[in-house]
Amino acid sequence: MKLLLSASAIIIATGILALLWALLQFLIIARIPVRSQEVTDSTSLVNGSNDEATTLRLIEIYEAIYEGADSFLKAEYAVCTLFVSVFSVVVFVLVSWGTGWDMTRGFFTALSFVLGAATSMASGYLGMKVAVYSNVRTTVSAQKSGWTACFNTAFRAGAVMGFALCGLGMLMLYFTLLAFRLKYSEPEEWIYLTESITGYGLGGSCIAMFGRVGGGIYTKAADVGADLVGKVVHGIPEDDPRNPATIADNVGDNVGDVAGMGSDLFGSFAEATCAALVIGSSIGISGGWDAMMFPVVVSAVGIVVCLICSFIATNILPVKTEAHVEQALKLQLISTTVLMIPSIYFAAQGFLPKEFDLKATVGDDTFVLHPWQAWLCVCMGAVGGLIIGLITEYYTSASYAPVQEVAHSCKTGAATNMIYGIALGYKSAIIPVIVLALVIYGSFTLCDMYGVALAAIGFLSNLATGLTIDVYGPVCDNAGGIAEMAELEPYVREKTDALDAAGNPPAAIGKGFAIGSAALVSLALFGAFVTRIRIASGDKLFSQGVNMLEPLTFAFLIIGGMIPFAFAAMTMKSVGVAAMQMVMEVQRQFDEKPHLLDANPTERPDYDACIVISTKAALKEMVPPGAMVILTPLLTGIFFGVNAVSGLLVGSLVASVQLAISMSNSGGAWDNAKKYIEKASPDSELKGKGSDIHKAAVVGDTVGDPFKDTSGPALNIVMKLMAVLSLVFADTFYAINEGSGLLNLS
Repeated sequence: MKLLLSASAIIIATGILALLWALLQFLIIARIPVRSQEVTDSTSLVNGSNDEATTLRLIEIYEAIYEGADSFLKAEYAVCTLFVSVFSVVVFVLVSWGTGWDMTRGFFTALSFVLGAATSMASGYLGMKVAVYSNVRTTVSAQKSGWTACFNTAFRAGAVMGFALCGLGMLMLYFTLLAFRLKYSEPEEWIYLTESITGYGLGGSCIAMFGRVGGGIYTKAADVGADLVGKVVHGIPEDDPRNPATIADNVGDNVGDVAGMGSDLFGSFAEATCAALVIGSSIGISGGWDAMMFPVVVSAVGIVVCLICSFIATNILPVKTEAHVEQALKLQLISTTVLMIPSIYFAAQGFLPKEFDLKATVGDDTFVLHPWQAWLCVCMGAVGGLIIGLITEYYTSASYAPVQEVAHSCKTGAATNMIYGIALGYKSAIIPVIVLALVIYGSFTLCDMYGVALAAIGFLSNLATGLTIDVYGPVCDNAGGIAEMAELEPYVREKTDALDAAGNPPAAIGKGFAIGSAALVSLALFGAFVTRIRIASGDKLFSQGVNMLEPLTFAFLIIGGMIPFAFAAMTMKSVGVAAMQMVMEVQRQFDEKPHLLDANPTERPDYDACIVISTKAALKEMVPPGAMVILTPLLTGIFFGVNAVSGLLVGSLVASVQLAISMSNSGGAWDNAKKYIEKASPDSELKGKGSDIHKAAVVGDTVGDPFKDTSGPALNIVMKLMAVLSLVFADTFYAINEGSGLLNLS
């Protein structure tokens, strides 16, 4: 079955559709005025009654959050722009030299690196702008009776980010491919085209590293500082306007949980696509351009599927009660996964020939593959991602036994809470790792390493929906913070808290998708690295695979396993250092202005001082861990050669995936255990808010903050960035003593 439309038509049309859909969602949100309003049955979102003082306060808070987020991202991206400017020259020189001074390949790789970095920064900045613009409107919508208006506002805010990022990322990648095709027009030359496009993934991943680490340090420094001094020491509510760190905390949600996360998932999409294109470049010779572009077509189909399924949440089954919120979000992930299965089947039948050849990653065999095999690999990824996500939810949702056990452990203090939470994280890695192993085995058996790359694409096939839900959470969190700071009626905060809490389990599912896809992307990139070394060496190296018992390879496998722990230690300590500064600043203000703690204080805290602390700390502390991840594979390849790099990548992958799952799930469990206790009544077994049990839970939640929002998610980038960087510089590494490095120890 052949389709009438070409791959180019499908990809470009769906990319434009995604951007238009994002614009439409934004315009719907923009119709909501920032106006505090009383709630009656006849209240309209557009024509509500206006409480002038409260409205002015809403606008004041909104502008403070926007200015804080905008100034931080501009400062962060100034550092990133300087890095991109310098490193693009490094890419150009080393790639050109490694390919025998092929300036064209060096220039194309450097250009795609710059484009990937620019797209990643644009995605992060766009996400921040939309989130800040929407959170105050979610607060306003929560003043209206019912749940539909406030849920749809937050959901549409997420959709703007999700569809805009997917459309922009895919269009930029594909137009770059078409531009490079003008030079490499023959199918036999497309291997050089796909090798040049790997810079796109490297650029996206580098910005994701700085965005995730910098944003994560910013948000958790403010969060930890606000929690320790505010909730634990002085017993004032979260987001209380009397707390000097509360604006910085809300700013952090936008720069870390939205901008950083957007750059991270954009990087995953770019790297997975690049890996599939490099490994599957030989498909173009037998199957043509459309067949080689099948991985991009999968992403295009995913955009359409996610768009159709979004109507379920906003129109077909609108949210009408609190209980429906979590169901609506979870249904999005399940429905998109289920609908992707038949959709990808038709795409595979339409764009892949009945038979196509694929050169084996290891050995001299050439496989004859069929469309159903490629389809099955994508399905394995999509279904495997959903299973991992649901397991993640089981271990992090207060609806299930593991988190409830953690909550009850707080009855004997913070120490037992720590023990239970860490144990939960380790235990939660077992089933996801087994699922990943099964997906890797099945996809590799069907389509060699190309199958693993397709499975990674399958994990990310409903990326637009995953991003929608990921952004939804911070928007609701900020909306609640704004309601608290503007001193709106308690029911508004209760409603936004319910929306936020309901978004936690689906967001946990999304984190499961992200970690699983990162593991598969890293393995696929490693396969692409092996392929490039085989081509560069004329099959002198790695033709029969990588020998892990080679002394140098095994030595660096151990070193690679250490890298994630070193990275986690650096980022955790960075949060701790910044949080200490924040704690001291908040306490200084309370000491100098004791009237701040009055029930109705006459003066406002100095919010800007806390924003400055978070900004300076994040910009300073994000550089060392990022430099370690970028320089380690580069220096290893230059000095020790390709065998050492192979060991490094495998060790890093194996350790990163386990540590990422355990840290993210421990942090999520501590967070939801605290919320579970907060819902308890004072005369219940858990005593509720303000009790010693609650304080023990807050300590766990505070420790878990950098686990789940700084170190854990950034480990995804560690394994991907090291692998894609090695892929980009593969020819350079081989050019140094035929892959033995300057020290020539092999």
